[in-house]
Amino acid sequence: MNYRFQNLLGAPYRGGNVVVVNNTLLISSVGNRVSVTDLVKSETSTLPCQSSSNLRYIAASPDGVFILTVDDNNRCLFINLHRRVVLHRLSFKHQVTCVKFSPDGRFIAFGAGKLVQIWRSPGFKKEFFPFELVRTFSDCNDRVTSLDWSPDGEYLIVGSKDLTARLFYLGVECRGKFVKPFMFLGHRDVIVGAFFGVEKKENSVTKVYTLSRDGAIFHWKYEDSEAKGNEITGELSDPDSPKTPEQRQELIEQVEDENNAKKRKNFDGKDDEMNQESDHLLHRKRWRLQKKHFFLQGKLASCDYNKGLDMVVVGFSSGVFGLYQMPDFVCIHLLSISREKITTAVFNGMGNWLTFGCAKLGQLLVWEWKSESYILKQQGHYFDVNCLAYSPDSQLLATGADDNKIKVWTVSSGFCFVTFSEHTNAVTALHFMASNNCLLSASLDGTVRAWDLFRYRNFRTFVTPTPKQFVSLAADQSGEVICAGTLDSFEIFVWSMKTGRLLDILSGHNGPVHGLVFSPVNSTLASSSWDKTVKLWDVFEGKGGTETFDHTHDVLTLVYRPDGKQLACSTLDGQIHFWDTLKAMEMYTIEGRRDIAGGRLMTDRRSAANSTAGKCFTTLCYSADGSYILAGGSSRYICMYDIADQVLLRRFQITHNLSLDGVLDFLNSKNMTDAGPLDLIDDHNSDTEEGVDKQIQSKMGYDLPGSMPNKGRPVIRTKCLRIAPTGRSWAAATTEGVLIYSMDDSFIFDPTDLDIDVTPEAVDEALKNGEAKLALILSLRMNEDSYIKKCIVAVPPTDIPVVISSVPLRYLQRLVEALADLLETSPYLEFILRWSEELGKIHGQAIHQNSRNLRPALNSLQKAITRMHQDLADTCSSNEYMLRYLCSFSNRFETLAGAQIIQQT
Repeated sequence: MNYRFQNLLGAPYRGGNVVVVNNTLLISSVGNRVSVTDLVKSETSTLPCQSSSNLRYIAASPDGVFILTVDDNNRCLFINLHRRVVLHRLSFKHQVTCVKFSPDGRFIAFGAGKLVQIWRSPGFKKEFFPFELVRTFSDCNDRVTSLDWSPDGEYLIVGSKDLTARLFYLGVECRGKFVKPFMFLGHRDVIVGAFFGVEKKENSVTKVYTLSRDGAIFHWKYEDSEAKGNEITGELSDPDSPKTPEQRQELIEQVEDENNAKKRKNFDGKDDEMNQESDHLLHRKRWRLQKKHFFLQGKLASCDYNKGLDMVVVGFSSGVFGLYQMPDFVCIHLLSISREKITTAVFNGMGNWLTFGCAKLGQLLVWEWKSESYILKQQGHYFDVNCLAYSPDSQLLATGADDNKIKVWTVSSGFCFVTFSEHTNAVTALHFMASNNCLLSASLDGTVRAWDLFRYRNFRTFVTPTPKQFVSLAADQSGEVICAGTLDSFEIFVWSMKTGRLLDILSGHNGPVHGLVFSPVNSTLASSSWDKTVKLWDVFEGKGGTETFDHTHDVLTLVYRPDGKQLACSTLDGQIHFWDTLKAMEMYTIEGRRDIAGGRLMTDRRSAANSTAGKCFTTLCYSADGSYILAGGSSRYICMYDIADQVLLRRFQITHNLSLDGVLDFLNSKNMTDAGPLDLIDDHNSDTEEGVDKQIQSKMGYDLPGSMPNKGRPVIRTKCLRIAPTGRSWAAATTEGVLIYSMDDSFIFDPTDLDIDVTPEAVDEALKNGEAKLALILSLRMNEDSYIKKCIVAVPPTDIPVVISSVPLRYLQRLVEALADLLETSPYLEFILRWSEELGKIHGQAIHQNSRNLRPALNSLQKAITRMHQDLADTCSSNEYMLRYLCSFSNRFETLAGAQIIQQT
């Protein structure tokens, strides 16, 4: 029951910026969560902490220990990346558009509306209020769009929507004084990026680059002459206006007289030292525009600058990106990666990898520009995921969505390794065959397709005489018969897997057949329909419907218990009915309307308690041992029930994201007006004014009149639930994506047979005395995972059969689970396999008799063995010739050794 959130699949990127930490960790936002991708190990994980709404911006500290996230409600989370916990929280009154840490990590610069705020960065200590506001600059006339720190952390260049970039000074001299920032003028569109250019040898700022949305990049450089300014107030004078030649000559003579007077006055040399120091202050220098360059590729959407390589990467709204060498503006690469806007483009620290993100497509790319090869190429589903399917060994997870695509993911790494796009309509059902290398899919396009996961191709297609829409799918245990239920004709079609021919058409339902499943132990097919019935069919005998279970409301879905002796189905009134398939009797009924109820939509005129919408379960899934059941529907909750006692064990809330509709039970009455809810009134048209349409996932598909009832806000719901055959994890297809929950035993102490003599000290004493058998039994009674593994490894290989024969039968499940974990983490591969072999020989009969309870643990062991076999097979195949050489060398050595022995004798 101790399931915890592990990962989020199906949506690698949904908007905002991305950050590369330590050159190899890619951090991106997925809804209101943070996704971390290891580009070297090819693994992705999602942090368990959530923001109150969708994330807008992410910033990382220079050492990569902390990250700062900002959501749409201007609430910030300060997160320890290694510990994966939230340390501090901060809220802003104004919209935060950009955030950046200083090079030393002491300060954080926020662009909040028109303001630029400098905050002191908190550390590891617990403080009452860790954030301290140091400075606030209010010189910008419009929203701040970009920030960049100088290498010494004393200067900040800020780009804003008022077509201007400003240079702010944060040094010691400006404290308590007003220092007017230097303004970089001349752009004709919004500033997208402003960056400092650095001299490599001295690591000092020598130039500035500013980029605007119309595709212009300006190169600025300062002159050696000191800008005139008021030394008392620290103000800089405005740029001189053009003068006549006579006025210019008079001005030059006046300046020379002032300089001569300063030299006579400062004979002691103190002011000369101050002038030398001021020569290095950037805000006192006069900056000049060196060159203007134009990309001529359309609207500039994103950009980044690498100080070490002096290169600029830019992304455009047309899907084109460019890589340019500065300051000569030499185009190195100019390629198109999509037809949609590139919402983010960044360098890694070394500058050899480029990261691009497209929010509308959910696409995330990492490209090495020197070798012109992909490091990472991931793309999520365009629309919501409809169905899931676990492979028999629990290593793969297949997803089907409304975008007509099927994706297969590796559960351990979180990466999608193949995408099938042959379907022409939404994919509604998926099923893995027992062979683990074949996947079946049903779609609304009227086809059922079989996919080969070895060759990645569609090797068989099942069709009907007239076009139908399939919404359910099932296959028998032998894999010879394929069945699919329809939405429009209310029939069940049966095909042969070997020949692809249509064998039979089962008729009898008067509504769409939304549920279809074969019994795990025999050839009985169960189907559920909106005609308020569940029917059992004998497919192989051809007898038609053998049993009919009547209900008072529409049946939405059904599922078999793993032993095939029980059938569960959910109805429209929010109840779950459990049937004995052998006696054709109803065993239990669970009333779940109050458990799944919750969440009020913006368009609802009734409160969440009085509303009847969504108070039913649309997907069910048994646990691996059949003792409890998971249920989900059009709600933010997933309920877990104990079947024997019909009680609610736990309720999972899949998200706290307020950007989705249906998360809150009570809406704010202040937002209700005579014209309807205030949130549904679109009074923000800044993106339309800028000529760039909002490219967010919630807007897609809602552009037709009458198809946007709640302004395109996605409604939170669970469409499919599946438990892995190992029982250690389960997946839920939700509006947020595919959520993976796994069992966490690290902090659970659950002894099975605890006594006053069963202590960790007793286990250590037994191991010290060489009594491995006694130590293993004590650790199994204590049910402590670390001690069980320690005792298993301490057993000599010759004593394995004796120790296994002395293990009581009630501890077999715990022993098998420990062996499965050791097989994935321990280097003693042959030793653990020997344990598994002897366990099957000695306790094979007991395992067969108690197969229902031991099935999850045995599936975990099978998964570990299969994965290790695949890894070894790949390693051996890639080093085949080296192994042959070593074997031949060893044989040659043995031959030479034998010849030497013969010569000596």
